Amino acid sequence: MTMAIAAAISTAVAVWLWITPDPATARLIRLTSHEHPVRWRALRSRLTRPNPVRGADAWSRATIELCQALCAELTAGRTPGEALTRAVAAVDFPDPEALRPLVAAARDGGDVPAALTAVAPAYGGDGLRRLAACWEVSVTAGAGLAALVERVGTTLRASQAHRQDVAAQLAGPRATARMLAVLPALGLLMAGALGMRPLAFLLGSLPGPACLILGMALDACGLWWTNRMALRAQSH
Repeated sequence: MTMAIAAAISTAVAVWLWITPDPATARLIRLTSHEHPVRWRALRSRLTRPNPVRGADAWSRATIELCQALCAELTAGRTPGEALTRAVAAVDFPDPEALRPLVAAARDGGDVPAALTAVAPAYGGDGLRRLAACWEVSVTAGAGLAALVERVGTTLRASQAHRQDVAAQLAGPRATARMLAVLPALGLLMAGALGMRPLAFLLGSLPGPACLILGMALDACGLWWTNRMALRAQSH
């Protein structure tokens, strides 16, 4: 019973250490949060890696809204440049500052297809690049821009529905992987409850630390590999 309590305490301490920052990071937060908030935000933005799948999904949703707004403005009889300017202003993009060259090109009669291609991000910018191709076809061949934009929006909505379906199908494997990652800790609790003294072996014998480090490394590699496969599946 004592070993079970010790194993439970060790597991709780490990989880607490995992979700809380180390003392150096906590001290850095205290020093920079009040004195240098701007520098701390810049440091935090550099240290935190954005999720490409979430960023791509946000840009895809914004592009779908842009196509809908642009089609409505064109149907109302506005010129393409004015319609694009009003549509961009009506949509909440993940990075509105990056679209300033596009707004300037649409307002001043510049090269809108080139501006659309330039502002399109690496992840989630496929819709903007398709919109640039539609704009180019409309200018060179005289095709109806509203019909082309509506077709692009329909294609993007179908792609978004497919990605959401893939994400829903991957929710089960991800949950299973997290559950399997927690099983070693539960195994320690069960072994301690049965009086097998697993911590004495892991911390008090020569092969124990090697087994502990190897098991934790394999556990972390399994979580990383599962997450990597899920991200690759969602990005296609």
